[in-house]
Amino acid sequence: MTTDEDTSDAAADDSPDAFDDAGGSSDDHRDFWADDVADEIEARDPDEPIVIKGGVSPSGVAHLGNFNEIIRGYFVAEVLRERGHEVRQVFTSDDKDPLRKLPRKLADEDGNIVGLGEVDAGALGRNLGKPYTSIPDPFGEEESYAAHFAALLKADADRLDIPVEMLSNTEMYENGEFDPVVEHVLENIDTAREVLAKYQSKVDADYVPFNPVCEECGKITETVTSVDTEAGTVDYVCTDMTVGDNTIDGCGHEGTATFREGKLPWRFEWPGQWQVLGVDFEPFGKDHAEGSWPSGKDIAENVLEFEPPIPMVYEWFTLNGEALSSSAGNIVTVSEMLELLEPEVLRYFFALNPRKARDLDLSRLDQLVDDFDRFERAYFGDVDDENLTRFAKRAYPFVVDEVREDRVRLPYTFAAVLGMTDDEDLRKQMATNEGFFDDDTPDDVVEEALARVERARHWAEKMDNAYNYRLQVDLPEFDFDPAVETALDELADFVEENHDGEAIQGEIYETARRNDIEMGDFFAAGYRLFFDATQGPRLGEFLGELEQDFVVTRLRREA
Repeated sequence: MTTDEDTSDAAADDSPDAFDDAGGSSDDHRDFWADDVADEIEARDPDEPIVIKGGVSPSGVAHLGNFNEIIRGYFVAEVLRERGHEVRQVFTSDDKDPLRKLPRKLADEDGNIVGLGEVDAGALGRNLGKPYTSIPDPFGEEESYAAHFAALLKADADRLDIPVEMLSNTEMYENGEFDPVVEHVLENIDTAREVLAKYQSKVDADYVPFNPVCEECGKITETVTSVDTEAGTVDYVCTDMTVGDNTIDGCGHEGTATFREGKLPWRFEWPGQWQVLGVDFEPFGKDHAEGSWPSGKDIAENVLEFEPPIPMVYEWFTLNGEALSSSAGNIVTVSEMLELLEPEVLRYFFALNPRKARDLDLSRLDQLVDDFDRFERAYFGDVDDENLTRFAKRAYPFVVDEVREDRVRLPYTFAAVLGMTDDEDLRKQMATNEGFFDDDTPDDVVEEALARVERARHWAEKMDNAYNYRLQVDLPEFDFDPAVETALDELADFVEENHDGEAIQGEIYETARRNDIEMGDFFAAGYRLFFDATQGPRLGEFLGELEQDFVVTRLRREA
């Protein structure tokens, strides 16, 4: 169960091939953590289909942290399916919750993050205190803001080929699925108060664990004056709602609501979902482990009288060293990540040990991709690391769409170098020069390998790092001193002798010294010829990766 303030797990790790980092511990756990969870589920001899759940309140942006439970649950579901079980993976949107404050950021229908100034923010501001399903979609695409948010998460699941059912709390209430739970809680209200009082203050003799929707103003109210369980109704007064230091005004209306025209408070609603859906397993962040899970378990056992599902607590991840938070605007979406990484890299990202805290540093995504590439090689037996290989042998088939040994993975930073040109033939030639392709490499393998280039190019642009330059196809305008032109001709002769990039880098320094040229001026001349700029990547190594005739012709300033 996540909220918009949740942080979750996933990121490149400093030592990803350590066994405890990757899958579990060496003696009392399986090679892949999802097998441990599947063992626990099977030990209960559950009815089928086995139900795996996640959930979120649809506030702010549907970000990578919200997606955590979907993909964690997916790995467990796939392991169980491999073992022959029927599995139903569901994800609930707690969309009957009231909107309590305006988010700082939203995401449009394509998952792009936008500010409130780019949408009809009034559609949100005018509806504070109302259920998310009663609030218009500020983008005008879906029937409600809640539906917009759910559609984004479903699109993310589809992008990663995860078969998850998106369920609406509002619809479950309207369909009467919660009726037996609400009735049981209100019939056993003294027990409910006694249990809740362990976890929440202000639970007095008048407290009623049900929040009607006011028929007059449409807002959620917490003031119930009487209960009639036989009729399935409550009487209420629409009173103010306190949210931090702010107050959402109630309208004062007095009315009657059925059990389908309101909702349980969240501490009862979460275990209520378990009972209604027959949930066998649910992962959640460590913040819920410290408060929400103990109360949910207690309510399930001692109020609703059923066995709660098997839990799994995952550690938070930070984004660029800071907590992941919709309200603070420190977020990244699945669609944004897939502009930078292949889906299998993102799945790997979440396949790592969920109990280890990590930082996802977007500026160092090259490390994460390198880790994935090594993980993939380990599966095929090409890495001398027993622990990593054991983890890869078990987890890799769940990470990729298809296990194939013929893939070519270009190193991420090299792909970023190739992204400096739009010339597909030049990209292929540069990769061939580096030994990634040969005359026998199938065209579809080449095409798949080069698909990483655009992602690495987006990364270079997003981070504005050392790879964010563009190789000039045509000769730029220039005005060099005679000494510089002589030095460039000498460097062209050196390149023509088939030296590698490291040797070319050293020769740039030597050539400048021989011709008594300022080092900065000589590098600037090279950058002007190749990038039409005064700076760029490590020049010699970059030139060593280009097609030789192109480099020689350009150094000689020939069109």
